[in-house]
Amino acid sequence: MAQQRNIQKPRPSQPIAVFDSGFGGISVLKELARLMPGENYLYYGDCKNAPYGTKSTAEVRDLTVWNIGRLIENGAKAVVIACNTATSAAAETLREKYPDIPIIGMEPALKPAALSMDHAQVLVMATALTLREDKFHQLLQTFENTADIYLLPAPGIVEFVEQGVTESPGLSAYLSELLAPYRRQRVDCIVLGCTHFPFVRESIRRALGYPVRFFEGGRGAARETRRRLQAQCLCNPQAKPGTLNFETSCGASEKKRLCQKLFGLYQPM
Repeated sequence: MAQQRNIQKPRPSQPIAVFDSGFGGISVLKELARLMPGENYLYYGDCKNAPYGTKSTAEVRDLTVWNIGRLIENGAKAVVIACNTATSAAAETLREKYPDIPIIGMEPALKPAALSMDHAQVLVMATALTLREDKFHQLLQTFENTADIYLLPAPGIVEFVEQGVTESPGLSAYLSELLAPYRRQRVDCIVLGCTHFPFVRESIRRALGYPVRFFEGGRGAARETRRRLQAQCLCNPQAKPGTLNFETSCGASEKKRLCQKLFGLYQPM
């Protein structure tokens, strides 16, 4: 576990760190960069230990706290946990440990989906760990009388995106089988409850075969990050575009190229 050292008060020019177990959080990074182009960003993907969604809560908490502790010690002024699984496991622990550092987490965008129409049929796609966490079940109980909500673990999507695959015959076959029940029982909305999933949004749409509204958490996390920075006077005042750096626990140059590829591929809604 990372030990808290002498953490200096954050300054506006320091980077915002964006952390994920792999490369899915790049979808959140793209939303952040669109909303706050003058900020400096450091993306860190723990691809060496991915996927987090199949690990125990304790394992995910320890990995997340250790990695984010290192990012803060190396000068991050704020951290976005761009992973629903890691947020559920570690966000509160990190906020207690680093009270002066804005730490922004993710949660499935169930609220806007459930309220989008009168008694919507909502499908929540996420990792198995996210769907079984207490935090998600508290959210679920809040809206279970507002909409019909169906839960669908979809671990295979993470593996495709980690390889840089957002369209392929194999992915189409996987999604077609996974979503077969919902071609018969139509849904109105799909909540993409893992930051990897927005990369395959169009493949999901084709596998369903009918129009559906998607809800993602990245844009809301970006807005909350801006709000937290403004509240602590930490917004970078520079007018020119900020820097964007990618790091991974794998360390290989091809992984950094994959990060850049996915950053270019992601299309915000």
